[in-house]
Amino acid sequence: MRGSPAGTKLPRVKLSARTAIDDTISPLAAALEAVRETRAGALDLTVSNPTRVGLSYAAYGPLDSAARADVAYAPEALGLRSARQAVAQHWPGAGARPDPDDVLLVASSSEAYSYLFTLLADTGDEILAPEPSYPLLSHLARYAGVRLVPYRLEYDGAWHIDLDSVRRARGPRTRALVLISPNNPTGSYTSQAELLALAELGLPLVSDEVFARYDLQPERPKPLSALGASGALTFSIDGLSKSAGLPHLKLSWIAVSGPPVDVRESMRRLAWQADTFLSVGTPVQLLLPHLLARSEAFRETLHARLAGNLQRARAALAGSAATLLAAHGGWYAVVRLPDVADEEEWVVALARAGVMTHPGHFYDFHDPAPYLVLSLLPPPEVFASGMLAIRREVDARSGAG
Repeated sequence: MRGSPAGTKLPRVKLSARTAIDDTISPLAAALEAVRETRAGALDLTVSNPTRVGLSYAAYGPLDSAARADVAYAPEALGLRSARQAVAQHWPGAGARPDPDDVLLVASSSEAYSYLFTLLADTGDEILAPEPSYPLLSHLARYAGVRLVPYRLEYDGAWHIDLDSVRRARGPRTRALVLISPNNPTGSYTSQAELLALAELGLPLVSDEVFARYDLQPERPKPLSALGASGALTFSIDGLSKSAGLPHLKLSWIAVSGPPVDVRESMRRLAWQADTFLSVGTPVQLLLPHLLARSEAFRETLHARLAGNLQRARAALAGSAATLLAAHGGWYAVVRLPDVADEEEWVVALARAGVMTHPGHFYDFHDPAPYLVLSLLPPPEVFASGMLAIRREVDARSGAG
């Protein structure tokens, strides 16, 4: 989506020096291209594409069609247009949909972050990111040569962005701000009011929306995507891993919205980065329209599992000294435990009781109280048994019952 809502005029975004492009066409390249256009039968001794030279793929037997993807390999830097159109068609929520020309296909959300950190920041620059959050981001930032600076998510019965902490975290080398909506593990969506407030900072927004379609409180209006929701240059990340439950197929995407001039330049640079790696396989791109069309049925099944397990957690902890924090979406639940032992003691004790959990500090919870992070994915009988074990441990340690 090239346009953006009317509002305060924002300054032009400064993209990284290392992704600057010299796309001047040399005289030799221009001459060769002219020959290609006028001499269709020219003997091309530069071809490097094996699907273009008449080789047989019969050696692959039943894998013949998969190996060839039923078409000659013709890589497109942004990804096959049919796949990008499918991404746009199946965009979540009732808000804006991306222009397929503003969509880039990548192999994973991790690769998406790598491309965006490289696009937006030079070595030593800073990216703002939420706490609590999934710990993968710090590793990706380190590999990209940038520094993550945290801002806080606060809980007062519901999670929200501490905007003052965002302003405090911003410095002269801040180049972008990461949103995770819904957040992993808090399950909190970025609200429309928060998106507008963040846009006023004039920073590009990187919005990780891989869990967005798993809305556990659909009666509460919320943007399922930041795309086009503010005037900021915005990069929305999603993919098959979470939205379709297909992590093994390795296909994700970035959609871009905001000021048209910034969108155009960002897409131009992203296309050059992607053309360097060409990491996404053709077969999965060809399958993408079919996979996205069928993914809704899969999500309905998974959504029922998530909602059911969240209710089981709520029932198991009702009346106990532990508190199940509000979760609006995603695959996880957070439990605040009584402060009678530290997190590692709780986790070890529960493991000895046969229940594996994550301590809050894995996700950068800094509250003195101990926390557990629980996946809502297990089979209902497994999850229910685990919650009963947690309840027994909570009651034993808090002197209840």
